[in-house]
Amino acid sequence: MNRRATRLGNVLFITVNLLFLLVICSSMIIPLWNAVAVSFSSNLASMQPGIQMWPRQFSFSGYKTIWSILAIWKPFENSAIVSVLGTLLHVFLCSLAGYALAQFHLPGRRWITSLILITMMIPFQAIMVPVYVTMQQLGLLNTLFALILAGTVSGFSILLMRNFFLSIPGEVLESATIDGAGHFRLYWNICIPLSKAGLATVALFEFVGRWNDILTTVLFINDPNNYTLQVALNSLISQGGSMSSGYIVTDNVKMAGIMIAILPLLLVYPFVQKYFVKGIFVGSAKE
Repeated sequence: MNRRATRLGNVLFITVNLLFLLVICSSMIIPLWNAVAVSFSSNLASMQPGIQMWPRQFSFSGYKTIWSILAIWKPFENSAIVSVLGTLLHVFLCSLAGYALAQFHLPGRRWITSLILITMMIPFQAIMVPVYVTMQQLGLLNTLFALILAGTVSGFSILLMRNFFLSIPGEVLESATIDGAGHFRLYWNICIPLSKAGLATVALFEFVGRWNDILTTVLFINDPNNYTLQVALNSLISQGGSMSSGYIVTDNVKMAGIMIAILPLLLVYPFVQKYFVKGIFVGSAKE
């Protein structure tokens, strides 16, 4: 009897969990599916109320309008430049710092690690004013370089790469050192190839963060020509359905902009997905 009751309880527990997960998944999938359907609908059909599961009067007019007439390609280009260059610079500098912290003979290594941990407790909103003043004094306001420079390094990425480098067998590094390899050669020819999972994890986090970032652009950029994609989409949607020129922005145009913003993330993730889970677990295993 107890065994039967336990089995019934397990089935009930699994059923409730599956229903709960189904509700959670639906809350994310249905809005995305609706956005896809509306983006491929005609101008008039997209304005009809209700959730659309399939395009009404299939059309590419929303994509043509936002790409050509509203020139979303320029903010898209700005976002691509900032995200790609910023991510490459971030991965390079954080991996260098992580390699330095992985050296046991580094003086004050534990103190430096503790200071980096402290920086992870300080949100960007708390240091916006000094960062803005610094960018202003450097003459970088209203430039894409300000967006690339902001967030160049982070404590999370440095410590994640440090843990990856610590997981590399010491015998490998000692053998290369005996053969005459210096620190940069150890870093570039041995540590980097053996830490692809960590690099992919840091790169994915940084690319997604930069691509979706809106606060940094609002803080440093006033010139519409240097707006990133997220700021341009926010301006487009907040217009209330019309532009200053009198052009009516229909729902299919807005949804097309959202899909254009999502597409690069969908294209990037499959290439780093196989490293991502491994990177999170291995990077958090070391002390």
